[in-house]
Amino acid sequence: MLWSGWGDPARAAPLPESVAGLLRDLLGVRPAASAPVALGDIAVPASRLSADDLDALAEAVGDAAHVRTGTEARVRHTRGKSTPDLLRIRAGDASDAPDAVVLPGSHEEVLAVLRACAARRIAVVPFGGGTSVVGGLAPQGVTGFVALDLRRMDALVSVDTVSRTAVLQPGLRAPRAEELLREHGHTLGHYPQSYEWATIGGFAAARSSGQASAGYGRFDDMVLGLTVATPEGELDLGRAPRSAAGPDLRQLVLGSEGAFGVITSVTVRIHPVPEASAYEGWRLPAFGAGAAALRRVAQDGPLPVVLRLSDETETMIGLADPEAVGGGMSEASGCLAVVGYEGAPGEIARRRDEVRAVMLAEGGEPLGPGPGDKWEHGRFNAPYLRDSLLDAGALVETLETAAFWSAVPALYAAVREALVGTLAGAGTPPLVMCHISHVYAAGASLYFTVVSAQGADAVAHWTRAKHAVNDAIIAAGGTISHHHGVGTDHRDWHAREIGPLGGAVLRAVKDRLDPAGVLNPGVLIPPSGAPQE
Repeated sequence: MLWSGWGDPARAAPLPESVAGLLRDLLGVRPAASAPVALGDIAVPASRLSADDLDALAEAVGDAAHVRTGTEARVRHTRGKSTPDLLRIRAGDASDAPDAVVLPGSHEEVLAVLRACAARRIAVVPFGGGTSVVGGLAPQGVTGFVALDLRRMDALVSVDTVSRTAVLQPGLRAPRAEELLREHGHTLGHYPQSYEWATIGGFAAARSSGQASAGYGRFDDMVLGLTVATPEGELDLGRAPRSAAGPDLRQLVLGSEGAFGVITSVTVRIHPVPEASAYEGWRLPAFGAGAAALRRVAQDGPLPVVLRLSDETETMIGLADPEAVGGGMSEASGCLAVVGYEGAPGEIARRRDEVRAVMLAEGGEPLGPGPGDKWEHGRFNAPYLRDSLLDAGALVETLETAAFWSAVPALYAAVREALVGTLAGAGTPPLVMCHISHVYAAGASLYFTVVSAQGADAVAHWTRAKHAVNDAIIAAGGTISHHHGVGTDHRDWHAREIGPLGGAVLRAVKDRLDPAGVLNPGVLIPPSGAPQE
């Protein structure tokens, strides 16, 4: 992955003049004052690990070649891929680079690394694809830490076609996992926007949700078993699809972001590769009408595989087709819905007819397969567009939340008001776009994209806006994260969401599994001694 941006550098493309003009005329965006610092010019802090520390880590993974301390390795494992993360690294700031990168090759080697680090009080941050956008890879209050890169643990361990399950190692990237499963005639069906680079372990650790969640479910729905390494030993969880044998400890590990242990294998449910797929677009007269249509489909069925709705602004800009954004903005009002189907042709036709009836009843206008096909073709391209926008001097970031259907309108308004009020009040009026990205019978997720000028200090500028939004989400009854996770960016608001007793429960779990406090310190749970809400 590009160290200063997203994905494959060969896929980056400059902004079309139509978009550059829109940024300039509408938002006052001006070209960046300077180009990103070159990788070779970035200075990392001196490693805080001793020679004895490095020897102990090498012994744990069996070879000193699997312990890397060079500048490039450390820079490539610095922070994640949020806009503040990228702005800082593009400016040459690698102040919180790991002191070493350690690459274990097995569950036993992970256990050995954790034991060595606990004994030496060296913090450990599990690293998969490095795609965190919530500060999940930058521990706080540490005097030395290692990035535990799991790329060597990248196997499809087994496939059970009778039970339709598979065991996957955590460092397996999503595209490779799909490739291996399809050799057995099956698919996982998990396609988040980070799909090209994210890993199986990361999906589990962050409770990821894919774009086809309406049909396949979230990743935490897919997980049937987990093996977890901790400084105190291992957890082997999940011997049946469901159990009444006490609270489900699998759910405690899912979403724990490396604070309780390192996931070393995941058992997931799989599906036969569908016979066919089809996508289509619908224009709804307004966001409220579109949300009502999606709610009816989510509650009464039949659910398609993909079901999403862009608001008026996102529809106008054309963000559903990142390759053509700004170049062919629709002159018609309304909101674009994208619906995707998979299965046997007859089943697709039946579901399409039933969804069509709901859409027409809510004032929808069928647009045919074109908008849906464009979205499906370009659905992983938005992060590349962000790189180009940053190059042009724009501040662009995303955030998401979820609520029950009855609370969605107020939550939508509250987030928009917080963003516009904070950014416009600082002299950089924003363009705020939103779409419903995931639906459930009881509620939905709202995914916002924000573009503005960067201001004098873009990181501080966005931090103020982000904090205002976090406050607004909690006040409006939303969850602080639907699928990006908690990290450090959401940690203090997550504490407000679950309350003091909920926070104490998580702290007690961490203290038992990680008494030395070396597992991703500061992520998910406030450090010991920090004031609690």
